[in-house]
Amino acid sequence: MATQWQTFPIQFSGGLISNLSPLQHGMTAIGSASILQNFEPTLDGGYKKVSGYQKLADAAVTGTGAVQGLAIVPESGVEKAIAVRNGIYYEINANDATPAWASLGTAPDTNISKIRKENYTFTGTQKIVFVDGINYPAYYDVTAGSLTYLTGSGTGNTAVENASFAILYKSTLFFAVDTELVFTAPYADTDFNPANGAGSINVASTITGMAVYRNSLVVFCTDKIVQITGSSAADFSLSTVTDDIGCLEPDTIQEVGGDVMFLAPDGVRTLSSTERIGDFGLDVTSKNIRPTLNKQRATSTSFASYVIREKAQYRLFSYASTERANVAKGVLATKFIDQGGQGFQWAELKGYKVYVCDSLLVDDNELIYAANEDGYVYRHEVGSNRDSGKIDAIFESAYMPISDPQVRKTFYKLDLYLKPEGAFTCDASIKLDRNDANIIQPAAFTIAGTGGGAVFGSTESIFGTSLYSSPNDETYKNNLIGSGKTVALRIEDNSANASFTLDTAILEFTTEDRQ
Repeated sequence: MATQWQTFPIQFSGGLISNLSPLQHGMTAIGSASILQNFEPTLDGGYKKVSGYQKLADAAVTGTGAVQGLAIVPESGVEKAIAVRNGIYYEINANDATPAWASLGTAPDTNISKIRKENYTFTGTQKIVFVDGINYPAYYDVTAGSLTYLTGSGTGNTAVENASFAILYKSTLFFAVDTELVFTAPYADTDFNPANGAGSINVASTITGMAVYRNSLVVFCTDKIVQITGSSAADFSLSTVTDDIGCLEPDTIQEVGGDVMFLAPDGVRTLSSTERIGDFGLDVTSKNIRPTLNKQRATSTSFASYVIREKAQYRLFSYASTERANVAKGVLATKFIDQGGQGFQWAELKGYKVYVCDSLLVDDNELIYAANEDGYVYRHEVGSNRDSGKIDAIFESAYMPISDPQVRKTFYKLDLYLKPEGAFTCDASIKLDRNDANIIQPAAFTIAGTGGGAVFGSTESIFGTSLYSSPNDETYKNNLIGSGKTVALRIEDNSANASFTLDTAILEFTTEDRQ
């Protein structure tokens, strides 16, 4: 009988996989996860415990029900936001000594479900246009800090009443009204007079969202995707991208690292360029998490999404008004290749309840705001807790046979290589033979660390901030005893402690006789 110890390295990579059988998963995707909750696959390697969120201000937006719309104001030097609740627009400056929501105005018809927006500038003045599917568009002037509604008195204005989406394309604002694309005259955000270059295009299907991609305006419909090319009313032309696939949820459309992601009937797809000029690829990127995503879709009433640009990451949140915030679900995907849908690694989010959200670069600082029905606006990607609540982060691998799924192994040691960002604790354990109750399962053990020290000369060593140094690798050696044919590794941290990254694990074991 062989008694020599062997090593089995596990590099944490591959993300969440929930569409494979346990044995197939353990044999083909070592380092991926069967549970990856509140850990994010990172571009630097490994799985990092996600950051938390905090209230933008202690004051809630006045009113009841869900916050219907949310926008980050692109104003240098301050953190300003606009939130809409019960049809009333409010603004807040989070840098004020005592931040408070101030009313900007009320929609003519307040029976609104969700409000969407587009940022633009034509004359050097930053503006935001809001549409709600019922009223005329509302325009916010960043410099003046004022909100005005379009009226039906201007020539062609009535064409944009009930607009649900707005986007800037080739110095022109496009508005989606049911099956119609209505566009302004060039460099004129409120001029809908055809004599001045405004016009409309009918796409013959209900529009569910828009995105500018390369030199095209991509228009998503319930059952197809089309594109607009050209630079003005004189040469705008309509062509079909696909007649087979549409976008079901408007607020899932985001550009991530050169691809446009959206929720289609068969999962999250990417719209990307191919080697053929003018052609597109439409890969399904969520195959690995199909059961996870389907479960979330079955219980949600709407979706919201945002991107984290510095992480090349897409986050998709399912929303149900009756669901408690600490159990609200979502998914995230980190993009590892330049083009196409195959280079994404996924994870699941828990405790992030989002109905509306926005992300924007202001002064090279990426701001991410979100809100739900509690009336508060939260800034995401800050701190190590969920507004003082714990973050429940879990990694569990597949059940790995290591070599032969019919041969028993005895496990003696587990070494974990982690990158802590401060003091932390987590629980680790191994599970044998699919956690068989007839097998003695090794007890879990606690890992605790204080984080790395400062590295003199490091570009990340910043005195007086929460990030005092680049994280150091730390090794945590643990003795254990257990015997089984397959083994899974589980690491869990349900705390508000500092984040850490799972880098590598090494199991030491011996191979026993075949039974």
